[in-house]
Amino acid sequence: MVEEKENVSANGEQVSKKGAKKAAKAAKKAEQKAESAAAASAGNDGEAGDNAVDHAQGRYGLSEMIQSKDKRSERVFVTVPELVNHVDKGLVWVRGRVHTSRAKGKQCFLILRQQSSTIQCILAVNDIISKQMVKFTGNIPKESIIDIQAKPVSVPNKIESCTEQTVELCVEQVFVISQAKPQLPLQIEDASRPENPDDAEGLNIRVNQDTRLDNRVLDLRTPANQAIFRLEAGVCRLFRDILTEKGFTEIHTPKIISAASEGGANVFTVSYFKDSAYLAQSPQLYKQMAIAADFDKVFTVGAVFRAEDSNTHRHLTEFVGLDLEMAFKYHYHEVLHTIGNTFTAIFKGLRDQYSREIEAVGQQYKVEPFKFLEPPLILQFAEGVAMLRGAGVETGDEEDLSTPNEKLLGRLVKAKYDTDFYILDKFPLAIRPFYTMPDPNNPIYSNSYDMFMRGEEILSGAQRIHDPEYLIERAKHHGIDTTKIAAYIESFRYGCPPHAGGGIGMERVVMLYLGLDNIRKTSMFPRDPKRLTP
Repeated sequence: MVEEKENVSANGEQVSKKGAKKAAKAAKKAEQKAESAAAASAGNDGEAGDNAVDHAQGRYGLSEMIQSKDKRSERVFVTVPELVNHVDKGLVWVRGRVHTSRAKGKQCFLILRQQSSTIQCILAVNDIISKQMVKFTGNIPKESIIDIQAKPVSVPNKIESCTEQTVELCVEQVFVISQAKPQLPLQIEDASRPENPDDAEGLNIRVNQDTRLDNRVLDLRTPANQAIFRLEAGVCRLFRDILTEKGFTEIHTPKIISAASEGGANVFTVSYFKDSAYLAQSPQLYKQMAIAADFDKVFTVGAVFRAEDSNTHRHLTEFVGLDLEMAFKYHYHEVLHTIGNTFTAIFKGLRDQYSREIEAVGQQYKVEPFKFLEPPLILQFAEGVAMLRGAGVETGDEEDLSTPNEKLLGRLVKAKYDTDFYILDKFPLAIRPFYTMPDPNNPIYSNSYDMFMRGEEILSGAQRIHDPEYLIERAKHHGIDTTKIAAYIESFRYGCPPHAGGGIGMERVVMLYLGLDNIRKTSMFPRDPKRLTP
């Protein structure tokens, strides 16, 4: 034993064997590395490897954070749809998002997305583009915002995967302006897939509604959502333009009020210093006061709040109201026809001016063309009840239409009159608000109306009571404390013309015009009983 220890300590035989093995391994590794470096240096056509001098340095990379330090006015940017006009005319700058990218060998194919428009970009190793630049571009995370300088060129075959199918970009510079996280909570391609339950062979990859709404900023980037909200902006623009041309004045009404504007319990209470106030269920009272103030014809676009615990496909606790009110001479049908004709003009405007958006929505959702008559179809409430009874539905003369009955009546009207839009006039008085004028010829009914799209209500309106004493009588009948609406009643004591109007739910109009199945698809950041974020 003593001899063995001496051999180990004196001769170090075991240590020498380990050291030799390590040395041999290190030498082999160094030899392989040298061979690899030599091969990369030689390369194909003499191309340099990743560790060699990068001749594209300065033409790509992460841009410093933009803090408005300089204007870079020498960079003239072109939008993706305009690129077709710049083919073979030299270099242009384009800013967009990385939709997809794929690097393979000496080439990288990247699809650049700018809102709903997409274009193919290509980088290939040459005297301007280095292999390092190709590799860098292929590794940029999806959804990152980039600036590229490129040459637009025409292509011999259509690029089916892009909206710009006849042109592509030959990239010479690429800079990352804002880098996205590598891991996204949802993929834009998945969120954009067509929803066609009849297609058994289609990819069964779906992004559920809660995931979409939880990550709404990403979800809104899909082509369908871009189109939905541009069309929605079109509804508001057309509403404003059409009514302005008809002599209406836009007004803005308070959303914090002292009493529930519609009566009932469906109202949000808020703290107001040492007292309580309510969020407006409607701008109704203020539209009427504007009429009493001689504005004659008014409209307003603004938030409306309803504290209804309704978790349905068509209810929101906050939505955008398109409201209008108008004085008339002798009959409220003067107003009813004005509103009906306004809808017709909106439908025609959407059809003629937003066909591209309608088509984009149709690529993801099944969109049936919206049908309407000119002038609009007007039915009496009693006629609607008779049609339902003819279809086997039991409903009372003074009973409000349930949601299933509304939809059924819509189908019956479509089958008989071939229209998705119609007006139902003369609703029962018992189911209307306190300020609704009763029908002078039949006390059961009222001078009120609803308007429907694809069998769902999108407007409720009526002639309003403009006589203060009669208004007090009707308010008391509905159990409303008249002291809380004293200013409203008082406004009619100084003379007020007869008037009527209505309130429209903007999100519902868009949902039903496009034939979508849920109002949350047409509310950018929806509010319902279960959702208060984002």
